[in-house]
Amino acid sequence: MPKLFWKFFTIIWLTLAATVGVVIITVKLIQAVPFAHELEQDRRTLLINLAANVLIEDGEDAARHFVLTSEKTRPVGLSLSKSASVNACPQENATDARSVSRDGSCYRIFAAAPMSFTFENLAPFLPWLTILISSTISAGALARYLIRPVVHLRDGLSALAHGRFDFRIGDKMAGRTDEVTALAHDFDSSAARLQKFQDAQQQLFHDVSHELRSPLSRLQAVVGVLRQSPAKLDAMLDRVDREVERIDVLVGEILTLARLTAGSSMPLKTQSLDIVELLNEILGDADFEAQSREISITTSVGGTFLAEVEGELIYRALENVVRNAVKYTAAQSRIAVFCEAKPDLLTICVTDQGPGVGRDELERIFQPFSRGNDAVSRDGYGLGLAITRQAIERHGGRVFASLPAAGGLAITLEIPRKPPGYGRTDERA
Repeated sequence: MPKLFWKFFTIIWLTLAATVGVVIITVKLIQAVPFAHELEQDRRTLLINLAANVLIEDGEDAARHFVLTSEKTRPVGLSLSKSASVNACPQENATDARSVSRDGSCYRIFAAAPMSFTFENLAPFLPWLTILISSTISAGALARYLIRPVVHLRDGLSALAHGRFDFRIGDKMAGRTDEVTALAHDFDSSAARLQKFQDAQQQLFHDVSHELRSPLSRLQAVVGVLRQSPAKLDAMLDRVDREVERIDVLVGEILTLARLTAGSSMPLKTQSLDIVELLNEILGDADFEAQSREISITTSVGGTFLAEVEGELIYRALENVVRNAVKYTAAQSRIAVFCEAKPDLLTICVTDQGPGVGRDELERIFQPFSRGNDAVSRDGYGLGLAITRQAIERHGGRVFASLPAAGGLAITLEIPRKPPGYGRTDERA
């Protein structure tokens, strides 16, 4: 059961127990009985009625003897007085007094209420006063216990609303271990993730600006050359075409990555494809390109693996990994491609013999515009592996890099036969 429930239960139970204990101890200390005032009033009324009955039945002497005996036993201020005329006898039957007519005389029986203040006067109010005080203390404790973390959460949400994603509240819970603390840590995790996204977005803007600046600068240089030497028009136009093509490729890859990132919650448009056959097609094209550098590459992988995938995304993911291997492997080297098909998972490993990357860069190379520090700069913008990871993860798979013992770099892709949630729409229908 949740810890917060037990804390509330314990506080309320201890409050009630303490209330009962305080009442018992206080009553014991002052030797008071709850509702003693009412009991004493009932006793005076009873004695007045008894004295009146004795007066009516046995006469004045018997009544005075009863009053005297009662006052000696336990005085309550009982008195008997006689008026001269029965006509002056008022018809009153108050709580503390009573008038009786007998033998032509009017008798007034009276019991004076004590005027002195003692602790016993508090006895009727003691239980309610104790309950009020203890309830106030427990309500204040509960309110303080709940309001403090709520204030921290409100400050945190306000900070997020103003774009301050570095705000944390987990360290302000003062050692609490209940559900409110768990909520605070969840808030910190969400804030950290938002901060990471913000940093990644800012880095992406910076990288895009940097990558676009280079071809634009070259285009500006071409315009300057044309202004000085119009005779070089044909050569400069070819240069313009190449730079425009580079910009077009860059923008296309950025848009692909943006669609993958923004559409992570959108359902995949899947179809049944043999991924092994698709891979063999990509390897055939890569082999043709690799021949110019005398690179040997695995051109055919055996077996089949029929999966429910979005073909365009899987094609881009596989092509990026294979072309990346061809781009960075050494001349006259070999690229090995290995496949292992399990009932629900296909594992593809592409290993090149290039310069590889540092062990601390194995994750960074999957970030947009990232390359290994030791990689030889070639055509490309460092978006291929980022697109590959986004595409495979959207299918519920996994992509990671490793360093083979013989050198180079190995990229492993794990593609499930069916993406997460496949068929749920049909099941609901």
